[in-house]
Amino acid sequence: MDYAMVSKLEKARAYAKEPERFKFDTFQVTMDGKNHSHVVTYDHGKWSCDCEFCKSHGRCSHTMALEIILNGMVDIAYDD
Repeated sequence: MDYAMVSKLEKARAYAKEPERFKFDTFQVTMDGKNHSHVVTYDHGKWSCDCEFCKSHGRCSHTMALEIILNGMVDIAYDD
């Protein structure tokens, strides 16, 4: 590994210690639930999941788990 790459790795480690620098805009995650896999999406503050509970309530355990994992790294817009 050359010096430039070592420098980039050190900078990456420093950034990783400051998660507040990161804001996710959009993404899709496949989550293995207890009974089925679910597709959860995030798009500029709006969560969506293919489970029935989320379809009727707008949130579910799958979306809330990701909110917890990504604490502070996503903006959340609730309709309620």
